[in-house]
Amino acid sequence: MSGATRVDHAVSSGTFSLDGQTYDVDNNLWVVGDDDECVVIDAPHSVDDIMALVGQRTVKAILLTHAHDDHSRMAPALRERANDGQGAPIFLHPDDRPLWELTHGGPDDADGHLWDMDLPDGWELEVGGTTLRVLHTPGHAPGAVCFYSESLGAVFSGDTLFCGGPGATGRSFSDRPTIEASIRATLFALPDETVVHTGHGDDTTIGAEAAELGRA
Repeated sequence: MSGATRVDHAVSSGTFSLDGQTYDVDNNLWVVGDDDECVVIDAPHSVDDIMALVGQRTVKAILLTHAHDDHSRMAPALRERANDGQGAPIFLHPDDRPLWELTHGGPDDADGHLWDMDLPDGWELEVGGTTLRVLHTPGHAPGAVCFYSESLGAVFSGDTLFCGGPGATGRSFSDRPTIEASIRATLFALPDETVVHTGHGDDTTIGAEAAELGRA
């Protein structure tokens, strides 16, 4: 391990498509690690944008918060390019397989791609001096997860929780009561001062969002 654990951030622009509609979106890019190794959280629109944050570090894993195309589209290409072409594994919760296959195809597709490892609830990965713990938070997508680092005092929420409330529902594979239950039971159990690094838009804190949505 070299240097202190840090969180690198950038914004990448592209599109999100689901249910026959396409939208322009800006996605946050998050890379967590130290000077030697890191993990990439989500792989939206541009491998170049992601690799600019990674630099020369070893990528231990590509961690997907969920499989909507604006979070997973470039994961296979990033897998091939990372670590000087030696590759890095893609991790995804298995409940998001239907969404993954909308973008990447399935095992029966000649040009399809699969992820490498499942993300079970509670699983932990050590990287660059911190530990990231998987929190399964279905609702925005059935396999949506967040990644919590106690030592950083931060949670990477994908599209489960934003500055201003829960992520969007109303599209295929999403459900509003489910996402609210996930947030209240799992995310609001974290310390109030925990910083929420979101999939889109500004950071917030658990305390601020709990005050708005309510814990009960």
